Amino acid sequence: MREPDVRRAYAGETRPAAREAGTCPVRAEEARPAVRAEAVRPVVGGEAVRPDARVDGARVEAVRPVVQRSSVRGQILDALRTALVAGELAPGEVYSAPALGERFGVSATPVREAMQQLALEGAVEVVPNRGFRVIERGTRELAELAEIRGLIEVPVMLRLARTVPAARWAELRPLAEATVRAASSGCRATYAESDRSFHRAVLALAGNAQLVRIADDLHRRAQWPLVGGPVSRGRADLVADAAEHTALLDALIAEDLTVVQVLVREHFTGAT
Repeated sequence: MREPDVRRAYAGETRPAAREAGTCPVRAEEARPAVRAEAVRPVVGGEAVRPDARVDGARVEAVRPVVQRSSVRGQILDALRTALVAGELAPGEVYSAPALGERFGVSATPVREAMQQLALEGAVEVVPNRGFRVIERGTRELAELAEIRGLIEVPVMLRLARTVPAARWAELRPLAEATVRAASSGCRATYAESDRSFHRAVLALAGNAQLVRIADDLHRRAQWPLVGGPVSRGRADLVADAAEHTALLDALIAEDLTVVQVLVREHFTGAT
């Protein structure tokens, strides 16, 4: 997909192929910062004043909050991650920060900073004087990520199954049900975040923050699109994956370790 197509998608025009596949393209208005510089008024004597007001004969200028840049960068980063998972940023394509910034309604700077973070995560690579190219990934890399996740998460989850009381597992029921709703929507990006939230909550019971961070990073990488088009998993695949979450919780609450072991291993066989 070329850059003009991305612009139309962010502006609210969804490609027919994307609509049929159940993707949910990011719209420009959803990525724009919630706090605008012009809406921030300076404070004098404990009261907010208009930007063009005068105090002691001097014109008071609007003040841009220090936290705004960080907030905008974070929102743009989230929007770009969503676009990646939804297949709206195509593998192999190059996107410029100014063009994406125009669609998001922000300057190129926060877009460029967000893209630099994605480069550190391995999602894109820098193309000098052009922008950022989305990394092309194949099925082998996806299988390797699934294998690594299995080696890390499966032993931990089986250990937790033997030590965590049923009541604690029951507390995760809302998260499992949320993944089912997200899968039913057909929006890959929505399901991706809900899926990671469930897995983070499960692994958090191990009390190892580094484990959760590493596993979540691997999980996120496994959700990026493959070369050749949008993510191949359809609504039915997402629903089936989400159903395994609720089935796993049922087995954990029932303390049926045999079923737990089967479900956990099967869940990672083709996990994405």
